[in-house]
Amino acid sequence: MLDVKNLWPWRQNPWFETVLEAQRRARKRLPPSVYAALVAGSERGRTPRDNQDAFAELQFAPHVAGHQAERDLSTTVLGIPISIPVLISPTGVQAVDPAGELAVARAAAARGTIMGLSSFASKPVEEVVAANGNTFYQLYWTGSKESMIQRMDRARDAGAKALIATLDWSFSVGRDWGSPTIPEKLDLNAMIQMAPEAIRRPGWTLRFLREGLPDLTAPNLQPPDGAAPTFFGAYYEWMQTPPPSWDDVAWLREEWGGPFMLKGITRVDDAKRAVDIGAHAISVSNHGGNNLDTTPATIRCLPAIAEAVGDQVEVLLDGGVRRGGDVAKALALGARAVMIGRAYLWGLAANGQAGVENVLDLLRMGLDSAVLGLGHRSITELSPDDLWIPAGFTRTLGAEGAADAPAGRPSQKPVVSPKDATIDGEIPAGAK
Repeated sequence: MLDVKNLWPWRQNPWFETVLEAQRRARKRLPPSVYAALVAGSERGRTPRDNQDAFAELQFAPHVAGHQAERDLSTTVLGIPISIPVLISPTGVQAVDPAGELAVARAAAARGTIMGLSSFASKPVEEVVAANGNTFYQLYWTGSKESMIQRMDRARDAGAKALIATLDWSFSVGRDWGSPTIPEKLDLNAMIQMAPEAIRRPGWTLRFLREGLPDLTAPNLQPPDGAAPTFFGAYYEWMQTPPPSWDDVAWLREEWGGPFMLKGITRVDDAKRAVDIGAHAISVSNHGGNNLDTTPATIRCLPAIAEAVGDQVEVLLDGGVRRGGDVAKALALGARAVMIGRAYLWGLAANGQAGVENVLDLLRMGLDSAVLGLGHRSITELSPDDLWIPAGFTRTLGAEGAADAPAGRPSQKPVVSPKDATIDGEIPAGAK
């Protein structure tokens, strides 16, 4: 049957060919405050920029003949087979789309990979696990130990396959380009305040009015005998909770009793401590640059950590992954898999579940192209020999006798201005 809708010349093809294009569409579709919340970052915005730029500093060393007709991109993470070495990283309150985390979980399931669910998510763990049986539940050290036990028990009972403990948060405040205005709840006053932005994005607004406004709560932090806290209420409790010790982290692992990942490692000594307390996996991460600004790009920290503990624990990486080639570079430097955050959020904002599937397809195709060009038949064959690594690229933090710990190669790029730093990726600040 003829699809009349596609005859209109101005109808946009829902498929996008890069993550950057997904971001452009998200920027046009979302109210400015919501878009700014996804861009995030902190202070100067140097770390999120370096997370991406560092990948571009690494160059491939391809072969010109002897390519393999078929490539195997599959792997396992914590015993779970996945079709591509790309996981969904847990991010809070994905209410840029009415289906939120459910759309992301379904997309990950459709593409054969793992869903990471934040404890600050907008959808309950039971519904997300029902949408994707391979869900990892993420936990912050917030509230009392009794409340953390209750949250872990709930996630375990729901069927979560692993626990991700995120440790790299120091409550950095302030952005040179300003922080977005997000209401605590969508009451009448908030709707009046948001009206000027909502009117400028009628398609996005009408869809939420039709399918239901988000309540901006954190249902996975709901106590057994009370209501779910608002996002800001949950954040305040987190700020008031004393930070954990390594003994506390060991306690978490023991209480969970199953596959356990530590997220937020950038130093060799912390990676070794993670091994000592019995972690089964770690993610080399700087919270996407949303935390302590000027922390090095995670891909710079990866090689030393993988060399130090890669034979004792599964090493993953997150931060700055936007292309399949980035995935290949991370695997070549010792990662078992990568986790993506903003990349799939741009897809979600641009086109819902189909947009997230689109992003995962792009990463798969880009990774396959890199493995093909490098002459391999499997991602397990990727190694540093496939890359040209510039002198001073790596950051060896927390290792005895690390020559590059205090210095490293001086930057050959101009300092990012606060205006430029407001944009995640390569979009100029003035782009529409």
